[in-house]
This record gives sequence, structure tokens and C-alpha cells, in this order.
Amino acid sequence: MQLEEEILNTFSSISNETFEELLKVSELKTLKQGTQLVKINEVPNKVYLLLSGVVRCYICTESGKEFNKSFYLSNSFFGSLTALMKNQPSQFVFETLTDCEIHEVDFKKVMELAETNLSVSKLYNKILQSFYVLYEKRLVDLISLEAKDRYVELKKQIPDVDKIIPQYHIASYLGITPVQLSRIRKKSEIN
Repeated sequence: MQLEEEILNTFSSISNETFEELLKVSELKTLKQGTQLVKINEVPNKVYLLLSGVVRCYICTESGKEFNKSFYLSNSFFGSLTALMKNQPSQFVFETLTDCEIHEVDFKKVMELAETNLSVSKLYNKILQSFYVLYEKRLVDLISLEAKDRYVELKKQIPDVDKIIPQYHIASYLGITPVQLSRIRKKSEIN
């Protein structure tokens, strides 16, 4: 459990007692590739700490087309936050792209802890801030960068992205077709 405590402490310093309280409202799970943790139109009640593996978040249109919103790697928190906070159906699907080890955390119980435990409250706020920073960066990148530059940014964040995430998922995340991504990759290999 030392890894989990180290991850939490990167956001906000917590005591051993607080860490133990958080463990009581979470469950360690090993998941197979292709597991959907949150389904579209499902009202979620969990947040997740990804210890190992890769998870994607995507939206699915009525016609069945998928658009990737985010990729999560080891040591990441994720969940359908708007749906959790508003207790409403999720607009997103969270699916494992590889076998994963996660902590599944009961959101309501964490919120109850946050009301009485200042360390949990601070941790929650720091995690929310990190979500917002990532969300804002993603939005700015989508609006202001060309596809090739978005690919470069993704490679900075996930250096081995081409090895761990299928090309069609990368293309969807970048807002381009797999053919366009192939061209960008070929040009970047030449330069």
C-alpha cells in the first residue's frame, strides 16, 4: 500500500490514519482489458485510482461513433466527475485499454469523510484542481494547436503512446482520422 500513499501525498500530505480511513472506502481490483468501469447513461458512484495500466474515457454518439476524451495512465485519478457531483447519468464511458490494477473508491463516503477530515477535504480539492488544469490544457490544445502539434503534445505526455494505445484511439483523441495520424507520424519520422 506504500505506492497508493505516495500517490496521494503528491496531491496533499495525509496522515497514516487518514490513509487508513480512505482504504476503508476503497477496494483494490484487477481488471481485464476491455472492462467498462463506467457506462454511458449509468449513474456512477465511484472514483478510481489507477495503479497500473491504461484507461480511456470516451463519448459515443447515437450512431455508435466513439470520440476519445482522455487517456489515463498509472498513478492517475479518474471518474465521471460531473455525473458524480450532480448524481446524474454519465455522458462518458471509462474503459480499460490494458489489464489494470485500480482502487475503486466510494465517492459518497469520501465526501462524508471530507466533511469531518480536513486532510481528506484538502486532498479532494487538490485532485479537483489537477483535473481542472488537465481539462483546461486539453481544451486549449484542441482549440489552438494543429493536429501535428496536438500529436507532439500527446507524445510529450505519453512518450510511448504509439506502443500502448491503438492508432485509431489516438486519432480519435486528436480529432483526426487514422489516415491523417499515419501521415503525421511518417512526417515526424522524416524530420
